Amino acid sequence: MPALITFGRILFAVLFIYTGATKLFGIQATADFIAAKVAIPAMLAPYTAQLETMTGMPTPQLLAIVVGGFEILAGLMIAVNFLARFFAILLIIFVLAATFYFHDFWNQSAPENARTLIDALKNLSIVGALFMIAGHGRGPQNTEPAYGDM
Repeated sequence: MPALITFGRILFAVLFIYTGATKLFGIQATADFIAAKVAIPAMLAPYTAQLETMTGMPTPQLLAIVVGGFEILAGLMIAVNFLARFFAILLIIFVLAATFYFHDFWNQSAPENARTLIDALKNLSIVGALFMIAGHGRGPQNTEPAYGDM
């Protein structure tokens, strides 16, 4: 069983590594998509203005870089099973927030919302898998070889 769990973790992590990389390779497209969907709250505006001044980049572009880097890092950590529970919990929060902001099927009319609803349900399934990773963690430490059951 440990070999199958390891293989499953790696395959699952590919999703986040790939999507993070596509965000980083297409920063401007990602930034435009973020700008269209996410409004910075007025309470955070002074802080985002300071970040924009320090980096010379607009907030959506900064968010695109941070999100892409986070997805790659979290995917790698789950794949190698290092701090997997911690990153699974962070990804649960991230995927739920992304679902709320980017797959808002409840704001669309019936025929047009089908694709968005399917994407939201896929994200819900991903959250379920992340809960399993968070619940399983590294698992019990056996004294027998890790891949002895193959």
